[in-house]
Amino acid sequence: MTTLLTPKILIIDDEAPIRDVMSASLKDEGYEVSLAHDGESGLKALKEVQPDVCFLDIWMPGKYDGIEVLTQARKEFPRVEFVMISGHGTIETAVKATKLGAWDFIEKPLSMDKILIVISNILSYQQEKEEKTMLLNKLRKSIALIGEAPAIMATKQIIARVAPTNSWVLIQGEAGTGKELAAQNIHYMSSRAGRPFVEVNCGGIPEDLLEGEIFGIERGAMPGVERTKKGKLDLAQGGTLFIAEISEMNKEVQGKLLAYLNDKKYHRVGGAESIEQDVRVIAASSKDLEKEVKEGRFREDLYYRLNVIPFRVPALREHPEDIAVLVSYFSDNVSRESGYPKKVFSEKALEKLTSYQWPGNVRELKNFIERVYILTPGEFVDVHDVRFAGLIDQADEAAVESSDLSTFREARAAFERDYLLRKIAENNGNISRTAEVIGLERSYLHRKIKAYGIE
Repeated sequence: MTTLLTPKILIIDDEAPIRDVMSASLKDEGYEVSLAHDGESGLKALKEVQPDVCFLDIWMPGKYDGIEVLTQARKEFPRVEFVMISGHGTIETAVKATKLGAWDFIEKPLSMDKILIVISNILSYQQEKEEKTMLLNKLRKSIALIGEAPAIMATKQIIARVAPTNSWVLIQGEAGTGKELAAQNIHYMSSRAGRPFVEVNCGGIPEDLLEGEIFGIERGAMPGVERTKKGKLDLAQGGTLFIAEISEMNKEVQGKLLAYLNDKKYHRVGGAESIEQDVRVIAASSKDLEKEVKEGRFREDLYYRLNVIPFRVPALREHPEDIAVLVSYFSDNVSRESGYPKKVFSEKALEKLTSYQWPGNVRELKNFIERVYILTPGEFVDVHDVRFAGLIDQADEAAVESSDLSTFREARAAFERDYLLRKIAENNGNISRTAEVIGLERSYLHRKIKAYGIE
């Protein structure tokens, strides 16, 4: 149902008086009404009209009665809600219709007040469902994994396979590769998408507070806790708990998490009551957990319990062919969110970005593009601009090491002179235009040109 369109109602009933009265009343209420006199014509009308709500009589002569129409229609028209009507229905019939997917069951003689209430409830539900679907689709788009390289496509395929299941997931990969993004994709592509996605980072919480953060704390169990404090598992009920940097979790909390994974029950800190929650756990680690197990820092049983469906998010240097696409994506985001005009990166600048190793992975690239937007005054980004923003690759390091520039001041002066020469050349020697493009006062630029002996 789209709120801008008139809701469509289909009435399938073999009694003409009922069809006429319902039709007239509903049209007076502003609905678009279509009619069918038996099951066979009703199925045709469903296909042609595509109604939002269908009132369907159970007892009708002909090839199909109401139950048969409902059975077939629920498969072919899943977005239509059906309300069954009958003059001599039984509880058995009502239960059967409900099990087949009917919204409600109304007995004859019909009450128009009840019919209008049912329609209002159905339309409200459909609107909320549509809005929720739109929001989820928008969210899924905003957290999409960007890239078409084989390494990223393999990651997307694993996510698509694991998301519909309820299995535990262990995501490994270097810092900044997008493990949290992968976890969000798994959650929002699953049946739990409408439930909470809750995060806890073990590396950012003091060791003695982590247990209470995850499992909650009973009132009076710790100094200052005057009322029961809910943990992340409580908040994630029905949804997903994402545990980042699980390698930093101490052995005691590891044991308690393992107990929860085994029987879906846990105790709050200081509590005696066993709490049962349905929460999917996705864990992530920047460290090699197998190595952590061998060196005795991580429980082997917990590692294998979590490692039901393991996968690794690749480092950016493993799919450099995606860097140009990522630059464009992050550039669009910065331009849209900050109001900057969209910048164009030269081929040489992109080559420079692609050849860089990106030890901080996608997160480092994202932050770098934001820095370029802040530091580059013009709308064209070239090699010297990315250098100015701080990108130093191996060739640049070698050039600096082989130079006789002994101080930072000398190095900066050399960079500034090279930068000004390039910008002046780009603007065909026009000093006023150059000053405008690079964001300097014309008089200040003249002083720099004189200081560096630029002709």
